[in-house]
Amino acid sequence: MNRIYLILSFLMGFIVLASNYLVQFPVKYYGLQEILTYGAFTYPIAFLITDLANRSFGKIAARNIVFIGFAIGISFTLLFSTNFTDLISVRIAIGSGTAFLVAQLLDVQVFDKLRKKKWFIAPLSSSFIGSTVDTFLFFSISFYATGVPWFTLALGDLGVKVLVALIMLIPFRLLLSTLKPA
Repeated sequence: MNRIYLILSFLMGFIVLASNYLVQFPVKYYGLQEILTYGAFTYPIAFLITDLANRSFGKIAARNIVFIGFAIGISFTLLFSTNFTDLISVRIAIGSGTAFLVAQLLDVQVFDKLRKKKWFIAPLSSSFIGSTVDTFLFFSISFYATGVPWFTLALGDLGVKVLVALIMLIPFRLLLSTLKPA
């Protein structure tokens, strides 16, 4: 379990770093720049990691992976992706950390409460609830009163996160067989 635990924690940190970097870039195709950033495509993988850890190793292990992933992701974000002379960049780091912790810990709790339901209920429900909380916390903290269309970006981001959460059910189901159930 220690090796898998370490891998999941590192992956969580990497996803946080990648998402924090990519959220700074709007999708400039098909008129989506006002409603979507590239971070929306990577961040839902964090919920996949949390849910796999929760299903395979239990709530406490999943929570620990969230904390370790948070420490790794935010440390790297502060070192490599935060421009401390740019207020929005600093707000992104603060918004990311706050939203990540609240949403991921909520995801762990919701998943744990629903774990005995059909296999897809817990990951889909916890990811949807966690993504909704994460999205609105992150975008409001990071971009409120900056001139960035944060609300429309949040709605577009959430739409993609829900779609990706549905798609993540496939690797969730496939990867469950490689990890021991709790």
